[in-house]
Amino acid sequence: MRVVHQASPWRCLFHHDGTLNTSALTAPLDNLFTHISSPTTSLADAHAWQLSLVETLAHYDLPAWRISQIISDHNAFLYRQAVALSLDEMQAQGWGSPPVDYCVLLLGSAARYESLLGPDQDNALIIDDYPDHRHVEIDGYFQALGERFTARLDEAGIPLCRGHVMARWPMWRKRLSEWHAQLEIWSADRQVKRVQQTNILLDFSPVAGNTALAEHLGESIAATLPKASLFMHEMAALLEELPVALDRFGRIASSPGLDTPHDHAIDLKHQGLMPLISAARLLCVRHQRHEISTRERLVALSHASDALTPPQSELLMAVFERLQQRLLDQQRVNKAHGQAADGWVDLRRLREDERLLLKFDLQQIKAFVKRVKSP
Repeated sequence: MRVVHQASPWRCLFHHDGTLNTSALTAPLDNLFTHISSPTTSLADAHAWQLSLVETLAHYDLPAWRISQIISDHNAFLYRQAVALSLDEMQAQGWGSPPVDYCVLLLGSAARYESLLGPDQDNALIIDDYPDHRHVEIDGYFQALGERFTARLDEAGIPLCRGHVMARWPMWRKRLSEWHAQLEIWSADRQVKRVQQTNILLDFSPVAGNTALAEHLGESIAATLPKASLFMHEMAALLEELPVALDRFGRIASSPGLDTPHDHAIDLKHQGLMPLISAARLLCVRHQRHEISTRERLVALSHASDALTPPQSELLMAVFERLQQRLLDQQRVNKAHGQAADGWVDLRRLREDERLLLKFDLQQIKAFVKRVKSP
């Protein structure tokens, strides 16, 4: 059943005499924050509170792209708490303070500040350079830190990444100079796996530690990738791995072989949002732009020569925001029925006009991806 009408707190903004009714306006938020204000609140309770936060923000008529930013801000807070608790625990157990500077990175949707409900972990760790003879000592410290804070997040409800993209693993925990060398290796040719790993690293944001290390990594990416022609060609070719949810007749449909939950479901995350996100990322690398979030990338590309015109940028931002809204609406329904907040959308929930608009949006993404693949 769809909710046809829901009273908005904004309708309570004024008293009958015209004075501001601030207490009625802030009541939903006040009630929400009374349940999370205790300094002894656990990470698990703080994460569980997030669904109530989303429902309250939706009650304020915030669009999904704004809500996703706030969810991401809250997840970043949980990361910082998990890192701080892990450092305190290590200090109490005799590990001491971090032996060199470090920076914990968010990766993926968390780094783009586009998280919706139910994300898993994607993170990495930059360690400041140190002499090789101290490797066992220093890497051992940061391995323990990575294992502890990722375990804490998992226990709190942000599950471990099934693809092992986490700071607990050596692939995603390196000295700054090793990250520079890794980028040189990954971009040296057009091997699919290396391009996929680089794509993961391209969406990063510092969340704890010395942010200057993350700035150095960004500079290394900007200096290395645009001139790696074979790598850039493969990065464009990999867009084929993210087909848009349209069949050869232009009808909305998930690709064959996907683990579709039922005949009326489409994978809007992987066959809608991800092609758009990936194409915008590639175009930004090509034009040496440093923005991370998709909306910022689309805006920046409208200022880059021959990348996107302002009308094209505005259209794609509107498409991106509508797809985020569709997905968040479905995830809220799923949560209300005790189901997983995944990337699937049930077409039966959409009116005919909504289906037509979704089809239009997917067509715009398909055209955009095609244009980016063949510059």
